[in-house]
Amino acid sequence: MTGAGTEQSQVRPEQQDGERGFAARLREQTADAHASAERSPFMAELLDGSLDVAALTTLLAQVHQLYAVLEPEVDALRDHPEVAPFADDALRRLPAVAADLHEHLGDGWREALVPLPATTRYADRLAAVAGWPAGVVVHHYLRYLGDLSGGQVVRRLLARGHGWEEDRLRSWTFEAVASPKRYRDGYRAHLDAVAREHWDAAERDRVVEEARRGYRLNEELFADLSELLPRWRSAPR
Repeated sequence: MTGAGTEQSQVRPEQQDGERGFAARLREQTADAHASAERSPFMAELLDGSLDVAALTTLLAQVHQLYAVLEPEVDALRDHPEVAPFADDALRRLPAVAADLHEHLGDGWREALVPLPATTRYADRLAAVAGWPAGVVVHHYLRYLGDLSGGQVVRRLLARGHGWEEDRLRSWTFEAVASPKRYRDGYRAHLDAVAREHWDAAERDRVVEEARRGYRLNEELFADLSELLPRWRSAPR
């Protein structure tokens, strides 16, 4: 996930929820965890074009395994009032990630779906929140808004660094979203409404903590990927 971390607000949570909305509180109170998750040697080297394509396919293989857990959970709860506002097929990532893996690995791309230890922990946590609508929502927020914001920068930098066409990087392409910024604004408005109408103060606190946990899991995944950098630096281009 990408995006700039911001200094934590000193406004009390109850003021944030009432005056600024829950989405603003969530963003501010997870800013440190978000910023920490971004500082990945793996992503820095991948984006500047210095790694073999196997680095990209390994990343995509891990992401595929996360969405393979999350997207069925969203489908199962798409009629639940807390989840319904976010269950938009325009965001669905599994087909796009699979297409990118097929592009680079051919028909045997599924053989690459080998989880790193951090991927297993992350997928296990996604599975653990399956019966908790707010938990599904917060992980949906972390994955999809990340792809709709910093993911757009990732796509452009990958294309430039590796000499690829942007439209071949489908994992970060949202063809059915005309304006990512307007979509993100609408998404945050839905998050404010759901928090206001369905979550009491204790549940909102729990959601914030789950978001921080999600960022930590993502940071651990990129740490695992960073440990593999030597093999991709030395591989022939």
